[in-house]
Amino acid sequence: MTTFLFVLAALCYAACAFLPSNKRKIIAVGVLVGWLLHGAALWTDVIAPSALRTGFAIMLSATLWISVAAYWLENRNFTLDGFRILVLPCAALAVLLPLMFPGTVVPLEGKSILFPWHIAIATLAYSTLTIAAFHAILMMVQESKLHTRSHERQTGLFALAIDRLPALLTMEKLLFRLIGFGFVLLTLTVLSGVIFSEEIFGRAFKWEHKTTFTMLSWILFGILLAGRRFRGWRGKTALTFTLSGFGMLLLAYVGSRFVLEVVLQRSVA
Repeated sequence: MTTFLFVLAALCYAACAFLPSNKRKIIAVGVLVGWLLHGAALWTDVIAPSALRTGFAIMLSATLWISVAAYWLENRNFTLDGFRILVLPCAALAVLLPLMFPGTVVPLEGKSILFPWHIAIATLAYSTLTIAAFHAILMMVQESKLHTRSHERQTGLFALAIDRLPALLTMEKLLFRLIGFGFVLLTLTVLSGVIFSEEIFGRAFKWEHKTTFTMLSWILFGILLAGRRFRGWRGKTALTFTLSGFGMLLLAYVGSRFVLEVVLQRSVA
């Protein structure tokens, strides 16, 4: 049943990704249906009696699930067809990953009630900043397109991705709104992991690859928000910091999990 839900969600996302932009209502309904199917599949796959299933594929799938929700909500106020073309194909692939890489089951017995909350906040932080990274990519393409002469303009995925996007200033406001919210969630993730490490994970805090990359990401996003507030940073500087911070965050969990589970074939909690 879970496999069936995952496949149906992927088909909904893929179909909605490439529908004509004038099918706005059909796209909205299709994305919502796919999102609900995706959520139901994740729930049945991740939640077990007194246990959680974790892994890089599940985290990536959950991240794209929340990213699709953010796209769907934002698209009610702005026309974000370019965003749709980027997010939905990625979501269609990510939704199938847990079928190939099931991860590991982590028993909740003996763990603090803070543990599932820490996982939920971390997932929401990663997801929000994933959407910010998609925004940054779109803005880079959009800005490049503005500086391209009309006779040099090309067709293709990137050309479709910037079709009917809001103005760059509007996109920039959305970007920093997402980064601000994501930074707050990431701060809570870092603080809970450091201060309550023993209660959450049953061991004292220690530096490891995941911790190092998470802290580097937190520092980069913090510098960006401070630069925006006090120095008015924008444009390429803001986009570079956004993508660099997201890259560190991706390596912090998904990258390290991928190496351990797939490359090294180790079971990790």
